[in-house]
Formats: sequence, structure tokens, C-alpha cells
Amino acid sequence: MNVRAKDLTKEAPGSPKEKLGGYVCLPRMIDKCRAMINGTNGEFNFNCPLDKRLLEFKNIDAEEFKKYVSEGRSDEEILEWFNINGDFKTDEEIEKWSNQADRKDYATREDKKKWFIPYCEKLGLDPFKTSLFDYLDADDKASSS
Repeated sequence: MNVRAKDLTKEAPGSPKEKLGGYVCLPRMIDKCRAMINGTNGEFNFNCPLDKRLLEFKNIDAEEFKKYVSEGRSDEEILEWFNINGDFKTDEEIEKWSNQADRKDYATREDKKKWFIPYCEKLGLDPFKTSLFDYLDADDKASSS
């Protein structure tokens, strides 16, 4: 099936900071999912650890999400489906989750620092001042240059 999608072999998905319905990462996850369906995801993977965090927050199965996206749905239709499936979340819960999703502690976390510090340094970023989303944006920019 061919759905309307960015070609992620030529451009990066949306920034993880971008919101849809208050959810950070949702537009990026949609971009990656659509591209994966089309086989144009390049180095970007749908259902990566960040996507999993959002899907777990809502208690939505990645395959169910992918199936709905594969029907060629618009961003607005996907958001509506996302809101009515899985666990109900209030605007306050969504805002709280979105605010904490951009972790700023990867350089000090034992489970993250071994990959995060070298990758930040490779991009000229101070890993102790760089959030996860800032790193992803910088990496996307460097990859598409």
C-alpha cells in the first residue's frame, strides 16, 4: 500500500518537539510510520524507544496504530483515533507527559550515557546541556545536510 508520506531517505521526519493534539512526538511518529509503510523510512524507525514511550503512555499497540495509519488517514483523523483508543488522557495528563518527554538527563543516566555522550560530542553538542529532543533535531539536521 502506498500512503501519503515524507520520503525519509531524503528529508527528516518532523521534530520531536512538534505537537499534535498536545502530544509531542506524535507528528514525528506519524511521519516515520507512513514512511515505513511506503518503504521510504531510511534510517528512521517507527516504534523506536521514543515512539514506544508515547504508545505506552496511551496504552496503544504499535501494530494497531500502523494499521490505522496505513489506511491513508490524515493527521487529524489519526489524532482523533489516537485520542479515542487506548487509555483516556486529560489535557493536563497530556501536557505533563509532553513536558517530561524531552529528557535532559541522558548524559548522567547509566542506561543512556554510553551512547548519548559520544553522539552529542560528534555533533558538537555539550551532552550535559543537551536534551534528547535537541540531540534528535541536531542529528536530523546533520543527516539531511
